[in-house]
Amino acid sequence: MSNRRILSIWFPRLGAERVMRAARGLADGPLAVVAEQSNMQVITALNAQAEMAGLRVGQPVRDAHAMCAGLVTRTRSAAAETAFLTALRRWAGKFSPWVAEEPPDGLVIDLTGCAHLFGGEAGLLSVIETDCADMGLSVRLGIADTLGAAWALARYAGQAAQADRSGDAIDQEARATRSRAVKRRHWTRGGTAPQIQPVPDTVGRIAETGQTYGALSDLPIAALRLDGATAAQLSRLGLRRIGDLLGQPRAGLARRFGRGLVMRLDQAMGSAPEPVSPARPPHRFAVRLTLPDPIGLKEDLLAGIDRMLPRLCRMLEGKGRGARTLRLEAHRTDQAAEVVDVGLARPSFDAHRIRPLLEMKLDQIDAGFGIDMLRLEALQSEPVHARTAVGHLQAGAAVQQRLAGNTAVDDLIGRLGARVGMEAITRRHPASSHIPEKTAQTLAAAWSDPARDWPAPANPRPLLMWRPEPVHAPDVPALPARFRWRGRDWALAQGTGPERIAPEWWLDDPDWRSGVRDYWTVVTEQGDRLWLFYGHGGAMSSGWFCQGSFA
Repeated sequence: MSNRRILSIWFPRLGAERVMRAARGLADGPLAVVAEQSNMQVITALNAQAEMAGLRVGQPVRDAHAMCAGLVTRTRSAAAETAFLTALRRWAGKFSPWVAEEPPDGLVIDLTGCAHLFGGEAGLLSVIETDCADMGLSVRLGIADTLGAAWALARYAGQAAQADRSGDAIDQEARATRSRAVKRRHWTRGGTAPQIQPVPDTVGRIAETGQTYGALSDLPIAALRLDGATAAQLSRLGLRRIGDLLGQPRAGLARRFGRGLVMRLDQAMGSAPEPVSPARPPHRFAVRLTLPDPIGLKEDLLAGIDRMLPRLCRMLEGKGRGARTLRLEAHRTDQAAEVVDVGLARPSFDAHRIRPLLEMKLDQIDAGFGIDMLRLEALQSEPVHARTAVGHLQAGAAVQQRLAGNTAVDDLIGRLGARVGMEAITRRHPASSHIPEKTAQTLAAAWSDPARDWPAPANPRPLLMWRPEPVHAPDVPALPARFRWRGRDWALAQGTGPERIAPEWWLDDPDWRSGVRDYWTVVTEQGDRLWLFYGHGGAMSSGWFCQGSFA
């Protein structure tokens, strides 16, 4: 058995208590967070008042309202809960540098060599419970030699296996946390956090070193992180406690229930490794320059940028990333700061391409009484992979230049974006549709590649297109010899067609409620080439329309 000590932190009401923190007026009554599962609204999280009313997670919302008339429901936001758990991971970093998330509502910490800093493991649990009470969070904790054992103690400590349950029922939170939950109600109304010393309640939640077997023996088999079907099958066979499984031959368990059960057993007992993998810290690239005397001229600002930008680019290049958005901060002597942002059409760590964009923004900086510190940061960066093109010498060089993003078009987009904004520069891309006005889509030029191959339609399309305009002509499908359009009379010289185009039945487009259209390319006696069509009715009246003009 190794000397590792693992702490598992479980927030049984994370979803509901996150909503209560955001909307403090919801703390006075039962609250449920709901989500749609299998075309039905079910409960995903409850607060303490809702649990005391007899509600449970996984219950349909309609049944919950029947049991608790005053129940308040809120829609679940998985992204917000993930962000909240990430914030809690940063908070837990003060106990150990080795912290990992266990979505959707847990954290795991490698406490090896850290517990003595907080008065031992029991003292550490008291500190965590006090912090969570101050934050308005319910918490369950468990410490053991392995991750699996700590997970089991945090969720099932003190709970005996029962014959009429599959082992997936969870008891209420620890006595210390529950006793403080009532007293901290005033915190949600803007008061100060309760100043109550936590009562140590570590019985069953801390497995001493080398005592994992005894700590887990009486826990239900669901504490092994098994799926519901396996736990129910074991319970039907009379194997309801972890101790009932520990004495069974591994080969027989693997043949009957699969290798997953044996793996969970070995992980809980420490026979199989299960490391704690902390989240990788985010990439941050920033440099600053502190000036001995305040500056205010544009030339001095450029000189400062020339010192900082190469260092920033070397940092980006060392990590194989390119800057997509940069921020220049000019801190003045009066404690104010001037900030300008610059966007690039392609991620790059080339200082020669970034410098002109920064220079164009310097006119927006008000130096005031002087600038004594400059800071340059890459707010957004993307990987820049080294690629090698194979083929003809000149063709390979062109492809390599395109892949590296070192083109004049990208530089032009970056310069124009610095003036008018990157979102104002767009390019057209082909779209998968046979409707004439939907064969192209508009994309941001900085976040899209140039279109290579445009699909050629079977029949030519006009250079100019507009919304269909009525044409005064006989209401028959035959091409008219004379018609009136835009207040003028037109005589037909030549007509090519028809090309029948049907609307997309899965989309309701108001412009295509006239049903099937027959398009004609018309040449008039005046020399104009127009694009006419006859609409066969549908939800609108039939008739002739003009939609475009050829060059």
